[in-house]
Amino acid sequence: MDPSLPRGVPSITVPAAPQSDLTTPGAATVTALTDRRPVVPAERLVAEMIPPPRFAGVSFGSYLPDTTQPSQYEAVQVLEQFAASLNGGTEAPRRTWFRRSAPAPAGPAGVYLDGGYGVGKTHLLASLWHATPGPKAFGTFVELTNLVGALTFKGAVETLSSHRLLCIDEFELDDPGDTVLVSSLLGRLVENGVKLAATSNTLPDKLGEGRFAAADFLREIQGLSAHFRPVRIDGQDYRHRGLPAAPPPYTDTEVTERAAAAPGASLDDFDTLLAHLTAVHPSRYGALLDDVHAVFLRGVRPVDDQSTALRLVVLADRMYDRELPITASGVPFDQVFPEEMLRGGYRKKYLRAVSRLVALARDSSKP
Repeated sequence: MDPSLPRGVPSITVPAAPQSDLTTPGAATVTALTDRRPVVPAERLVAEMIPPPRFAGVSFGSYLPDTTQPSQYEAVQVLEQFAASLNGGTEAPRRTWFRRSAPAPAGPAGVYLDGGYGVGKTHLLASLWHATPGPKAFGTFVELTNLVGALTFKGAVETLSSHRLLCIDEFELDDPGDTVLVSSLLGRLVENGVKLAATSNTLPDKLGEGRFAAADFLREIQGLSAHFRPVRIDGQDYRHRGLPAAPPPYTDTEVTERAAAAPGASLDDFDTLLAHLTAVHPSRYGALLDDVHAVFLRGVRPVDDQSTALRLVVLADRMYDRELPITASGVPFDQVFPEEMLRGGYRKKYLRAVSRLVALARDSSKP
């Protein structure tokens, strides 16, 4: 399994360490993420399976296709038709673990949006979710596997089988355990009438390549692929269209002073925060950011340890979901993952994280 995403971590309350003095003398005290040990009950994990705040009000109509990319227009049409088919029924499926429905109709049970970074896949997935009557669920692939860890496999099947639609953002297989788990889970949900929609940077029949011996799990991967109709979306990362690379970093002093003047700010030393993430389950990274309105980091450096880098990817996703501007010193965020890591099996995860971190850094960049 992915070493950065352990499962089965008990929900216990760990006393918070005394808050460090991260501000200059006489300045107001700001929050340190490293002082937080959030406890997240399973009920919250289920309740939070909705699009993140960044996509709370999106729709197919608010999606702005690149005029040079016909595939973006075609993707909107496919999803609008899919939403219309889901709106045709009057009741969501009602299944249980013990009593299954009749076999699902032949053919894919869902739509799989495949494309690069920043082409609007999550926008379209959230638009589908908003256009579909409930019950319905929306979460990243990591959040889905964390939900199974919190509820158990049986509990996740029972909970999600009552849903009309399950949307899975950033679908990716990083280890054999996830392959078998997700293959079994989605197979059971499809049997029970749940429709699926997913986004990814990898075609469904190519999942797992470069990360583990995917050929040994070909049956599971082919089974996953059979659930989806692939829809390709081409285009340039909208976050970078006509924009420069990562903005220049601030100095440590500037970061500290700006944090002291910003309401709802968190201020942490980068290395200390990375160490803290090892003690917090990734399913709690969202809760780690509760009531935070801006993130300030001192001493950002290249991360060359894979487990640490993957945890940073998850944190970057949660910060991006919440649209938290990042003010940082150290190296620019387009240098946070070394070249050798960008050439490895997790390349797409790291590139997505860079894209998002750079976008958040621009929100607080120097004039």
